Amino acid sequence: MQILRWVCKVLLICGMFSVYSSLAEEGSPSQSAAPPLCFEEDRVALLGFKAKILKDTTDILSSWVGRDCCGGDWEGVQCNPATGRVVSLALQRPEKENGMYMKGILSPSLANLHFLEAMVISGMKHITGPIPESFSNLSHLTQLILEDNSLEGNIPPGLAHLSLLQTLSLSGNRLRGNIPPSLGNLRNLVMVNLARNSLTGPIPPTFRNFVGLQSLDLSANLLSGFIPDCFGMSQNLTYFDLSKNLLSGKFPISICGLAKLQDLSLSHNQLTGAIPDQIGSLKSLATLQLSSNKFIGHIPVSISRLQNLWNLNLSRNGLTDPLPIIPGRGIPSLLSIDLSYNNLSLGTIPNWIKDRPLSDVSLAGCKLRGALPKFTRSDSLSSIDLSDNLFVDGISGFFTNMSSLQRVKLSNNQLKFNLAEMKFPEGVTSIDLHTNQLFGSLSTIINNRTSSFLEDLNVAGNQISGGIPEFAEGLNLKVLNIGSNRLMGRIPSSISNLIELKMLDIQRNQLTGTIPTSLGLLSNLQWLDISVNALAGKIPISLLEIKDLRHANFRANRLCGEIPQGRPYNIFPAGAYAHNLCLCGKPLPPCRGKNEANMGQ
Repeated sequence: MQILRWVCKVLLICGMFSVYSSLAEEGSPSQSAAPPLCFEEDRVALLGFKAKILKDTTDILSSWVGRDCCGGDWEGVQCNPATGRVVSLALQRPEKENGMYMKGILSPSLANLHFLEAMVISGMKHITGPIPESFSNLSHLTQLILEDNSLEGNIPPGLAHLSLLQTLSLSGNRLRGNIPPSLGNLRNLVMVNLARNSLTGPIPPTFRNFVGLQSLDLSANLLSGFIPDCFGMSQNLTYFDLSKNLLSGKFPISICGLAKLQDLSLSHNQLTGAIPDQIGSLKSLATLQLSSNKFIGHIPVSISRLQNLWNLNLSRNGLTDPLPIIPGRGIPSLLSIDLSYNNLSLGTIPNWIKDRPLSDVSLAGCKLRGALPKFTRSDSLSSIDLSDNLFVDGISGFFTNMSSLQRVKLSNNQLKFNLAEMKFPEGVTSIDLHTNQLFGSLSTIINNRTSSFLEDLNVAGNQISGGIPEFAEGLNLKVLNIGSNRLMGRIPSSISNLIELKMLDIQRNQLTGTIPTSLGLLSNLQWLDISVNALAGKIPISLLEIKDLRHANFRANRLCGEIPQGRPYNIFPAGAYAHNLCLCGKPLPPCRGKNEANMGQ
C-alpha cells in the first residue's frame, strides 16, 4: 500500500501536467481543432481486458461503456487529451472494501495500449493466470503494479525490455520460479516489490545494476543462497526487506555502506556468523530487524551510534552475553526493543533499556531473575513481554503509572501472588499470565468493573480457585483461557454475553453441572475446549448454531446422549469425545435407539 500511495501521487502529478500541457497547446494559434476522442485501438484493448473478467464485484468495469474511453466516464482510465491515447490504467480495490474483487485473467490485449505509462491492477484477489509475455511490448511503461491478485506462473523475462520502468510491484500473488536475471537490465528502477509469492532460487547478482534503487522488497518467498554482496552499489536505497526466505551465509558487509538506508529487515532466514561492527555506520537507520536467524556472538556496541534507530529486533538468534555497555540513556531514538530467545543470561535489565521512554519491550527467555523490574518511564510502555524468565515476585506496584499499557505478557515465570494484588491499567487489551503460581478468585479480574478494552485473557496453568464468575454485558473478550486451574461449580449461562468470543478454553478444572445451551449463542467461536472436567448431561444441540467452529474437545467428562449430528461436530475426531459416560452418534458408534440418544437429558 505504501507503493500504491506513492504511485498514485506520481500519476496525479503526471495527469495534471498532461492536462496543463494540452491546454497550453490548445491555447496556441496552431491548435484550432478539438482534441481527438479515445483512440479506437485503445478502446478495443480495454474491452478485451473487460471480456476476460468474468465477475466484478467492485463494479468498476460497469462504467466502461460507450465509444469514448477518454471522456472521464471510464473509471480508472486516463488519457493524454492531446492524442486520445490511454496513458494510465489504475484499477484498485477500495482499501476498506475487503470483500470486493475481480475474477478472471489478465488479457494480453492490454499490450496493445502502446502509449501506456502506468498499469495498476491491485487488490483484485481472484485475477489468476500468468502475466502475459506481451506486456514486454509496453515500451512507454514506467509503473507496473499488479499487487495482491492471484497471478500464477513465472515472472516473464521479457519485462526486462521495459527500459523506462521505474516501479515494478508483483507482490501478493502466486508467482513461482526464479527471479529472471534479465531484470537487472532495468537500470531506471526506483522501487521493486516481489514480496509474498513463492519465488525460488538465488537473488540475481545482476541486481548490482540497480544504482538508482530506493526500495527493494523480496520478503515472504522461498529464495535461497547467499545475499549478493553487491547492494552497496545502490547508494539511494532506503528500504531493504529480504525477510521470510531461506537465505544463508553471513551478513553482507556492503550493506553497511548504505548511508541513506532507513529500514533493514533480514528476519526469518538462516543467516549465520556475527552481526558486523560496521552496522554502526548506517547513520540513517530507523528499523533493524534480524530476528529468527542463526547469528552468534555479541551485540556490537556500535549500535549505540545509530542515532535514528527506533525499532531494534534481534530476537531468536544465538547471541550471547554480555550486552553492550551503552553510556547515558542509551540509543536516543529507541522506542521498541526485542532481544527475546537468544543465549542471554541477563539477570537484570540494563539501565540503557530500563531508563528509556520505550513503547515496546520484549525480553522473553533472557534468564531475568528476582523481582519484576521498575521502569523509570513506565508511562510510555504500551507492550511488555517478560515471559519465560525466572521472576518470583514484584507484581504489587508493577503496573503503577503504566497509563499507556495495552499488552502484557508475564507467562512461564515463577510468580506467586493473589490475583487481588493486581491492578491493571484501564486500557489493557491483552493479559497473559499463564503457567505461574497465581491463586485467588477469578472474580477479581472478571467482574462488572472489567474494562471493555480487554480482549485477550490467559491465566491458564495456575492455582486459581472458586467458580467462574458471571459475565456482564458489554465485555469484548475474544480469547478466554482459564484452563488447568482449580475452578469448581457450573459454567454460567451468562457466558452468552461474550458475543465477541473466538476462543474458550476451560479444560482441566473441576467444573460440574451441564453445558449451558446459551453457549450456542457465541456465533464467533472458533475454538472450544471443555475437556477433563466433571460435566454431565448432553452436548446441547444449540451448539450447531456456531458455524465457524474449527476445534472442539469434550473429552474426559460425564457426558451422555447423542452428539449433535451436524458439521463440524460429527466430523471431529473420535478422540474429542473419548472417556465420557455414554456419548453416541458420529463420529462414535451410532446410538442404539431413542433411549440411548436421549440419555443425559
